[in-house]
Amino acid sequence: MKRLLALVLVLMLSLGAFALAEDNSLAAVQEKGTLILGLDDSFPPMGYRDDSNNIVGYDIDLATEVASRLGVTLVCQPVDWSAKEVELNSGNIDCIWNGMSITPERQENMAMTWSYMNNKIMVYAKNDSGIASKEDMAGKVVGVQAGSFAEEVIDTYEDYAELRASIGEVVAYEDYLTALIDLQMGNIDALLIDLVVAQYKLAGMEDDSIVAVEALEDDNYGIGFRKDDIALRDAVQDTLVEMAKDGTIAAISEVWFGEDISTVPVA
Repeated sequence: MKRLLALVLVLMLSLGAFALAEDNSLAAVQEKGTLILGLDDSFPPMGYRDDSNNIVGYDIDLATEVASRLGVTLVCQPVDWSAKEVELNSGNIDCIWNGMSITPERQENMAMTWSYMNNKIMVYAKNDSGIASKEDMAGKVVGVQAGSFAEEVIDTYEDYAELRASIGEVVAYEDYLTALIDLQMGNIDALLIDLVVAQYKLAGMEDDSIVAVEALEDDNYGIGFRKDDIALRDAVQDTLVEMAKDGTIAAISEVWFGEDISTVPVA
């Protein structure tokens, strides 16, 4: 009898642990009726404020359609990009979806999607700066966005350790627009920035004195969820695949980039 009771107790404990581990992330979002998206609202064309102070962008259009297909309303919540992981893990947002680079560290700490867009981290400088390659940044003042993949690359990637040691100073900005203006004014000598952001912002600034110098790294964008929110992550991925197959993503991409640059896997 005691042995039977012990087996029953073990079974009950196992079932209790299973219940605690149950992933209700998708159901929780659908029950509250909103998907809260965390973003840096100064990151065009992925997510930013237009002249009417509305949050718009390529990622916003994608996420709005995904939320609609999941039966919920998208809520855009601006966050401090350097504290985005804290905002996610504290429950203030449901995902980080704003041109966020897929890195091994983020894959370890979040439930990341596959890449839905490929970008590049570029060196930009004034055309009269004398900077024609990344090696020319030696002794120069170089800007990055705080918490960005560009900052991670220059600060932590072994392949760039020698380059980082040669740079005179690295200045971290809260947003890329401020950094580009400082580059334009000569307050910094070069800027490490996402290609899609630089192209979009420079077109608006109408300044052909700032030029692309060299690509440093491919930069694959993904969407980040809390580590255990696999059900929600998978539902968003599945919806993006549906949107790729029915042409919705291609249409959105055409609006923002003039062509379909999506890397959503449809096979």
